[in-house]
Amino acid sequence: MCSVCGCHGEVTFDAGPKPAEKPLPFPHVLAKAPAAHNHSHGHHHDHGHHYGLGAAGVSVPGMSQARLIEVETSILAKNDALAEANRRVLRALGVLALNLVSSPGSGKTTLLCKTIQALGDAPLAVIEGDQQTSADADRIRATGARAIQINTGKGCHLDAHMVGHALDDLRPAPRSYLFIENVGNLVCPAGFDLGEDAKVAILSVTEGEDKPLKYPDMFTAARLAILNKCDLAPHCDADLDAYEANLRRVNPAIEILRVSARTGQGMAQWLEWLRARLAEKA
Repeated sequence: MCSVCGCHGEVTFDAGPKPAEKPLPFPHVLAKAPAAHNHSHGHHHDHGHHYGLGAAGVSVPGMSQARLIEVETSILAKNDALAEANRRVLRALGVLALNLVSSPGSGKTTLLCKTIQALGDAPLAVIEGDQQTSADADRIRATGARAIQINTGKGCHLDAHMVGHALDDLRPAPRSYLFIENVGNLVCPAGFDLGEDAKVAILSVTEGEDKPLKYPDMFTAARLAILNKCDLAPHCDADLDAYEANLRRVNPAIEILRVSARTGQGMAQWLEWLRARLAEKA
């Protein structure tokens, strides 16, 4: 598993340009809830923040199966503790946090940009995860939304530690949306809680109806599946009913929306789902 193979190198954070804005009441809320991260060093995030993750030093070759399981369990336990700290902070703020997961090329950044535009003046922020480049965060910022880019280097997923650092910079507004766009990967992000309210799995109809069966952990962990690029279904012989049947084979409770971010199909239902979930936070 990637949590013990040492796939994480240096992680970098790019908060983008600092807009002139009134301070958000984040510190006052934190006074009522446990902080997600307490740094013992005096530290500001105006610079690109670099740190090496502990798993990077783990050597798997020659490690016994028992030791491998012990290390993996320890890493996941630490991640879960940090995720719960993130969750307490976000819950105190009434923030709806969604972990957007998918394979590369599913169209989740396009969907996210269209969603931000459709939500209008609703307060929101974005944590953008990729191995390299700030291309997606730049696209998000072009909509006017605040975004932090996390480059994971060799890492194939975000974890709760990274998200906690991003929250330190973003300071999301009370009663707002927080979208966490994870690294494109249908395997590893399924195992790492970030403190989100729900995972939203975005599945392009061009990927094949068997994807939920090949990657069941991801779709089992997701509350909602978005079948994206539905406008392309007639052109690639995609069977949308088969997609839905396979999703429900691995997760009978999963909610499913058919969407095309390009044409706008299903966007009203997606926005309705978002607003309903935020209302539940009251």
